[in-house]
Amino acid sequence: MATGKIILRNYGVAQWYNCFMPPEDDGIPYRKSAPHYYGDTVRMLFVSAAVLLIVAATTGARLPLSAADAIAVAVVLAVAAGITNPEQRWIHWTNEVIAILGTLVFAGSAIGNWRAGVGITDPSYLFTEIISLLSLASLYFTTKTIRGFLLRAHLS
Repeated sequence: MATGKIILRNYGVAQWYNCFMPPEDDGIPYRKSAPHYYGDTVRMLFVSAAVLLIVAATTGARLPLSAADAIAVAVVLAVAAGITNPEQRWIHWTNEVIAILGTLVFAGSAIGNWRAGVGITDPSYLFTEIISLLSLASLYFTTKTIRGFLLRAHLS
């Protein structure tokens, strides 16, 4: 099974290289890897939550937001996902606030729906539960990113 990785031995030190990467002289800038950076994961989670919000609003699911608020929140999530990058640290603090608010609002609504006897197959419950879990996962990965930035400053 091909994994796309080969080992090159350079002065006795094994280094992994991806054999599918283009050569360095082709003019394509390479992405710098930042340790403890999970912004790409948060970006995917935010976009997924934004899509689910729009789908839920258009299918008539009962959300803890009005239709206009659901659209506004989806836009905020998409913009925050688009701005997220390892160079601007302020966006991770913004993502943290967005994730906290999303977790509180949607988890509270999901718990309220469950306690009110709404079935697990009800679209309103499913949408709020999935969005709350996406928000919680975003909170976790954003916190890990912020922790990495704070530790990197301390350990450097």
